[in-house]
Amino acid sequence: MSSNQGDDYLTEITSVPIQERSEDMVVMETMVPVTSKSPLKVSKPEIRISLKALTVESIFATVFYSIIGGALLTNFLLEQGADCVQIGLLASIPQLVNLLQPLGAYLLERFTSFRWYTLVIFASSRLTWLSVLPLIWLASSSRITGCQVVQWTLAVVWVTNIIEAFGRAPWSGWTAILVPQRLRGRYFGFRNSLLSLTGLLSVPLLGFTVSSWPGGTAKGFGVILTLGIVLGVVSLASQFWMKDVNPQLLRAKHDDTSSQSKGIDTTVFKDGNFLKFVFYLAIWCFAVNVSGPFFNLYMLDNLHIDISVVTIYNAIAGAANMLMLPLWGKIADRTGNRPLLLLVGILVAVTPLLWLFTGKHEMTMWVLFPLLHVLHGATWAAIDLCTNNLIMGVAPLQHQSSYFGLSGAVAGLTGAAGITAGSFLATGVGAGGLLVLFALSGVLRVVALLPLMFVKEQRSMSLGHLIELLFPYTRRTEQLLAND
Repeated sequence: MSSNQGDDYLTEITSVPIQERSEDMVVMETMVPVTSKSPLKVSKPEIRISLKALTVESIFATVFYSIIGGALLTNFLLEQGADCVQIGLLASIPQLVNLLQPLGAYLLERFTSFRWYTLVIFASSRLTWLSVLPLIWLASSSRITGCQVVQWTLAVVWVTNIIEAFGRAPWSGWTAILVPQRLRGRYFGFRNSLLSLTGLLSVPLLGFTVSSWPGGTAKGFGVILTLGIVLGVVSLASQFWMKDVNPQLLRAKHDDTSSQSKGIDTTVFKDGNFLKFVFYLAIWCFAVNVSGPFFNLYMLDNLHIDISVVTIYNAIAGAANMLMLPLWGKIADRTGNRPLLLLVGILVAVTPLLWLFTGKHEMTMWVLFPLLHVLHGATWAAIDLCTNNLIMGVAPLQHQSSYFGLSGAVAGLTGAAGITAGSFLATGVGAGGLLVLFALSGVLRVVALLPLMFVKEQRSMSLGHLIELLFPYTRRTEQLLAND
């Protein structure tokens, strides 16, 4: 998608006439009132510029996070001697530190700027990765051991994720304010498809750079890590074009007095509908993370597939993700997020079971693995998009950060528990341990969908209506059979 096409699309999705919007939509665009008599208005041009800046920021950040996470970092640590438990720890750290997200939402209330709060958080985190670069050089010259590199890298992962945990809920709350509710499916579908395209182009190139670097793969990783840090810092500059908001004004929407509670927001714990969603999220994150971090490990370590090939597989998943996101976004805006999560969730639950039929042979390498990654990318496009939008939809505007904070904490705790359980189970079972994880994860994912059936979402159609929308021949077939 060209830059001009992207600009035209952003103009299109932010040009819905006011008279066609719901009252909630108007509130979203006018932000929240400073007082009941003095609203802080945000014009449509400001929203349009903010969305473009948010997209640009995310593209640069995607390259950075693709380097410090996923197959590239996993392969680097494996070559330094990391074992299965350490790889599991690498994946569980970002989940576990999400327990700090509610504290980030609490600290945000002491600040008067979303922009400066997130800039300080994410700049500190990304610059901390500079400390890994000297260790790569020292390890290459045999001055330190690979074990020390693994330990220090895991320590950096701990520190950076702890720092970022304080910024994730505020960042999600800020984006929820800037993106109008009625357009979230289309906008996030469009933006996320660009991010998938970024991964599709960058990850294989980065993987090839690492595997073919003249000084060795460790030095090759050091080169792309340097590039990633630069791009990660550059992405933060885009935030200066995003409309800043005073977090302390959010609670003023439903508070006519000047004295507001400075304690931790407990509104979220009284929302029964949201707590049902959190229950689903807890089981789902455990089920997914029992196996999620180990698919790349299975290919790299068990099947001994080259890192460049694994990154190509991941790029295929990114391509499927990119192509399906706009479609899922349009469907979600029309049908709601919950029924789409239920329908696509069934496919996501089946996917790990299909890995049981893989092995190191030609059919798997050239047919089955590409198809599995296509299925993974296409289905997770809907899961990620709808999960995020569902939280935004059920959370009141003035409590977005708190709702995201609790969701992140629960997802982090259960996700880390899943990874930990998966790590020790994979180690204890033996050679077939990872395949056991894949089977267990598939069963648990099906169970996780049950609580989601009881979650309510405004303007959401039933699952049966969604199936009829996606497969219109179903009702006609039933009628023909009834007539016969």
